[in-house]
Amino acid sequence: MKDIHRLETITQAHEFMGVEKPKHPLVSIFCHEKMYSNRELIGKAVTTDMYQVVYKMNTDGSFGYGRNTYDFQEGTMLFLKPGQVITMPEWEFNESNGGWSLFFHPDLIRKSPLGHIIDDYSFFSYDANEALHLSDDEKQTIAELRDKIVKEYSLNIDKHSQKLIVGSIEMMLDYCTRFYDRQFYTRENINKDLVSKFEHLLKKYYNSGLALKEGVPTVKYCGAELNISGNYLSDLLKKETGRNAQDHIHSFVIEQAKNRLVNSTNTVSEIAYDLGFEYPQYFSRLFKKKTGQTPLAYRTALN
Repeated sequence: MKDIHRLETITQAHEFMGVEKPKHPLVSIFCHEKMYSNRELIGKAVTTDMYQVVYKMNTDGSFGYGRNTYDFQEGTMLFLKPGQVITMPEWEFNESNGGWSLFFHPDLIRKSPLGHIIDDYSFFSYDANEALHLSDDEKQTIAELRDKIVKEYSLNIDKHSQKLIVGSIEMMLDYCTRFYDRQFYTRENINKDLVSKFEHLLKKYYNSGLALKEGVPTVKYCGAELNISGNYLSDLLKKETGRNAQDHIHSFVIEQAKNRLVNSTNTVSEIAYDLGFEYPQYFSRLFKKKTGQTPLAYRTALN
């Protein structure tokens, strides 16, 4: 296993990249043409204690991300949260020219409204093959916000600096949320096909008896089976159907439970175990939450 370089601070990141000292201790934007002029960085595995927003301008070049390698297209954005491992890509100068990476430490946003909602930006947990692809207008919007951040931390830091920088970062993330919505919409046919595959996956899981061995299927499991992240699957389903992946799984399980309650003489506990629940009490609570009745009351009413 290759050594993983851990970068805990903005200063350490600057030193690792071989660029000038940071102008702000908690936030910085690196230009890729400066970072990748240092050939010694290529192939190194890196994890940071910071959030990262990566923008790749030109075509060609790849980015190692977890177990996968992702080939960037023009105007692509990727989002990484603290603790994720990346492998420094092999980009030539002309490939990296115009690209940039925003690093910001959790301490920058800890006391701000953004700090309380950062986990709501689920694209920080997407896989690399679920990157955001920008239109020309969208590129311009993101570039303007990037420039505001750089301009603000390049000035003399005062009591307003942090609020203004964090505000621009939050606005950038909000625009990226909008752009992802557009991306979901423009890929509607592909998304509908994925929804169909997800429903088929649940049927296959229960028909094969996997639930008895492995338990109720998780969102993470379903995403992996469909070659996407659980977060991306959940967001996609929310856009297409109004319900996230967990809601879909629970609804499917409850329908399975209804069929078994009506068409078998198995006890509620036996049905719960067959459906993958370790504790029958949890199954009963979920059933009542979804139907307004206990499993036993539902069975009694229909028999």
